[in-house]
Amino acid sequence: MTYVDGFIVAVRRDRLDAYADLARTAGAVWKAHGALDYVECVGDDLPYGQVTSFPRAVQASEDEVVVFAWIVYASKAERDLIVPKVMADPRLKIDPDAMPFDGQRMIYGGFHTLVQV
Repeated sequence: MTYVDGFIVAVRRDRLDAYADLARTAGAVWKAHGALDYVECVGDDLPYGQVTSFPRAVQASEDEVVVFAWIVYASKAERDLIVPKVMADPRLKIDPDAMPFDGQRMIYGGFHTLVQV
């Protein structure tokens, strides 16, 4: 079964185009190094829960949107080989001050696939 890295971030609406540019570059880099799929989605129907919700999870403000994304690998072993190559790729060397999102509020993790249809 495949392995998936997933993450959510809050992105200011006025920085969404810059984020999309970064995401396109990141997707190309991940796939060039062996990822099977790279997907980034902008929240559209995200109710603000009383206890938990996507907006609460990343402390999204009114001027931010939530981005939900995932990267698919053939296996965890493949992922463990790919990620260091991606992190070392010069195409993803970005000035921290130019980042179009607050990385401190990013939630991420790796997941073993349970069901894939």
